[in-house]
Amino acid sequence: MERNSGQYVHCATAGETYRAHVPAPLPPDPPLAIDADLLTLLEQANRALGRLDGIADLLPDRNLFLYQYVRREAVVSSQIEGTQSSLSDLLLFELAEAPGAPLDDVAEVSQYVAALDHGLKRLAGDFPLCLRLLREIHGVLLAHGRGAHKQPGEFRRSQNWLGGTRPGNAAFVPPPPERLAECLDALERFLHGDDGGLPVLVKTALAHVQFETIHPFLDGNGRLGRLLIILMLVDAGVLRQPLLYLSLYFKVHRLEYYDRLQRVRTHGDWEGWLGFYLKGVAETAQQAVDAARRLLGLFEQDRERIRGLGRIATSALEVHRHLQQRPVSRVAEAVAATGINRTTVTAVFRRLVELGMVRELPGRQRNRVFVYTACLDILSEDTQPL
Repeated sequence: MERNSGQYVHCATAGETYRAHVPAPLPPDPPLAIDADLLTLLEQANRALGRLDGIADLLPDRNLFLYQYVRREAVVSSQIEGTQSSLSDLLLFELAEAPGAPLDDVAEVSQYVAALDHGLKRLAGDFPLCLRLLREIHGVLLAHGRGAHKQPGEFRRSQNWLGGTRPGNAAFVPPPPERLAECLDALERFLHGDDGGLPVLVKTALAHVQFETIHPFLDGNGRLGRLLIILMLVDAGVLRQPLLYLSLYFKVHRLEYYDRLQRVRTHGDWEGWLGFYLKGVAETAQQAVDAARRLLGLFEQDRERIRGLGRIATSALEVHRHLQQRPVSRVAEAVAATGINRTTVTAVFRRLVELGMVRELPGRQRNRVFVYTACLDILSEDTQPL
């Protein structure tokens, strides 16, 4: 269905004119036409989310998985914006060792983790999902790295654009700064319930596009727009833990992703976007469930191998548990996490290397780094830089 998705306003800067898009408030008018196909996709996505939320109950320690899933999402979401950091780069960075990795790239990914953590803690403290919280999260997201000079935590006061070298030749120009407040106020009302009773998943789909179209910050809009999805799902109680991450789906299908966003702006094709989005939710949720099950199987298999190590087995099981959460680690970190003395932990790592379960990164005489290879391989699937 085609509909009016907003208006273009004529603006001028540096001696040239351009058209900026001011989106119509949500929900769409006329209302979404959710036909049988979209309804089927919505049901499939909801079932997949239910399985994903339920898998947390099967995990021996959901925090072990959550720690890695958050970092995986941080890496992929930042890659969409052009960073060249990998998951192993981030984990090494958190150990204060990231040789060969672009420092700004890894710092940028690390700030994504901090921004999500800040948002979740605020929501857990009953703070509403509002413009103020989005500014706070943005402030954390751009606190360090390449975007630190682009007004972290502040809505833009100048024109930005997507594609091209200036607004006059850009692929898309968001609302001019003087129209930003009305667009953001309308989005906040939609987030707070002025949504016509839409299903939560549909609401997240619409809010993501609207945020990306408004593009309210000078930098970090893409990452924050993807964070908004998971924050809305957790805030609505659809997910108890932030285990759904759509950045990989958007990365793999990035050309269609950008095309769908633009079709909403030019033709009001919300239904086309919604179909694409719901497929992504269903696929991503199922992939997360499958990965969790594979990790559970790997951990149990390796525990059985460790139990055969004799007297050192009890200590090795504790170190193995630490590696499930931190698959890139050093002796010092394992000592701190387990409370086991350094001599024993060093002996455990030596035995795990002999088993082929863990490998030691070469070239380090001191502060040796060990990698739980099979675990990191599962977590790193499809997360290499573009």
